[in-house]
Amino acid sequence: MADELQGRKVAILLAPVGTEQVEFVQPKGAVEEAGASVDVVGFQVGEAQTMNSDVNPGETFGVEKAFSEVSADDYDALIVPGGTVGADNLRGNPEAVEFVRAFFEQSKPVGVICHGPWTLVEADVVRGRTLTSYPTLQTDIRNAGGEWVDQEVVTDKGLVTSRNPDDLPAFCSKIVEEFAEGKHAEQSRSA
Repeated sequence: MADELQGRKVAILLAPVGTEQVEFVQPKGAVEEAGASVDVVGFQVGEAQTMNSDVNPGETFGVEKAFSEVSADDYDALIVPGGTVGADNLRGNPEAVEFVRAFFEQSKPVGVICHGPWTLVEADVVRGRTLTSYPTLQTDIRNAGGEWVDQEVVTDKGLVTSRNPDDLPAFCSKIVEEFAEGKHAEQSRSA
């Protein structure tokens, strides 16, 4: 439905370098097509370099808002794309980690794909949760108290996760559905 997310405001994270282009572009497009307004949030306003398959430079995209300018209070939902370098940059930034954690504290839906769950591990919000990711993160997720499963898309009370770009059709469909449902009271249980 073209208006399923009408009136909803979504933040999507973009690292200064290394976010996987398709994992940024397709989820952003999916929620916009469903009627949401989307802000691209990152370390600082300006251009950010995406990547294709982690090693090939992709296009550059504009970061519209810096973490220092926004709060989870400003949004209804959050998308955290993957990309090995991008995800590592995000989890190493205290403002990014706190921004992500706040969505869980406020019981707001969050969609995370590929290496994006590294940021969730750093934010200490995977304990007691079932999720998926790129397979190399499974030990990190388990060590942080989460249950890792190898599935195309996993939904756990407002948290939607997928493994890689091949899962994007299912991921995009599921984030639109979860974002339309709004807050999930159980989302805050791991925060």
